[in-house]
Amino acid sequence: MTPGADAEDAQPDDPTDEEVVQAASEAAEGVVFARYKQSDVTDLDVTVTFEDGVLEVDVYLNAPDDEHDPEAVADEAARAAGEAVDDLFDRADSA
Repeated sequence: MTPGADAEDAQPDDPTDEEVVQAASEAAEGVVFARYKQSDVTDLDVTVTFEDGVLEVDVYLNAPDDEHDPEAVADEAARAAGEAVDDLFDRADSA
């Protein structure tokens, strides 16, 4: 099911909601931990929902701003989550 599609429009090869949430979460966390050592991150909360073809990603990051702006990293992580889901559906469509 492509983002924005209704559940009734889901194709048999489309990823499940759980697969979408997992791909988005992993992508967001990957961005954060590519910028920060895990021990430097005080708090990370990645909330992903995928309902009725709508993806929502919220990333809260509490980390030192010595080398990176935590807010910018959180925004980048949220964008990466969306891109990961787009890629997931693209792979399903080409299968």
